[in-house]
Amino acid sequence: MDQTWQSLKGQFLMAMPGLADPNFFQSVTCLSEHSPKGAMGIVITRIHPEINGKMIFDELKISAVAGTEKISVHIGGPVHMNELFVLHGPPFSWESCTMVTGGLALSNSMDILEGIALGHGPREFIVALGCAGWGPGQLEREIRGNAWINGPASQAIAFETEVERRWDAAMRSIGIDPALLSDTAGHA
Repeated sequence: MDQTWQSLKGQFLMAMPGLADPNFFQSVTCLSEHSPKGAMGIVITRIHPEINGKMIFDELKISAVAGTEKISVHIGGPVHMNELFVLHGPPFSWESCTMVTGGLALSNSMDILEGIALGHGPREFIVALGCAGWGPGQLEREIRGNAWINGPASQAIAFETEVERRWDAAMRSIGIDPALLSDTAGHA
């Protein structure tokens, strides 16, 4: 393995202005896995325009408390679009819970969905349909090609910042004014 390789698990990937793919334009993706075998994450900047929490719970025949129609469902990425993922804060005792950072995890089991539907789930969460995925070396090539910039994942940005402001907030959290970005790669 390349001695300079470093995992970006627990980082935000922010799309650079030149990334024209509509799935990722001005997106922020929380990387939940990154190894030499590839990477996986959840896009936190795309709300599904036609699906809400109540619709998901009804489809899965999960009992839900009133108000679940207010739960947004994100488009987590163009991969596994028929699977649900939950990016969340504590608690971390769900069946399929994978820690992303010390305060952030990814789960995709029925128990967390049932907990959310009944109001007993994590206080902070994003329900997403699909995820973003990269094969071996693909993400690294895209970063070298100026498609992405990364910085530490932030629970405040993921859960407290309005969706349409997350990209700008994530860029500013690493000291970048998005208005000053170029879409041209430079290599020293």
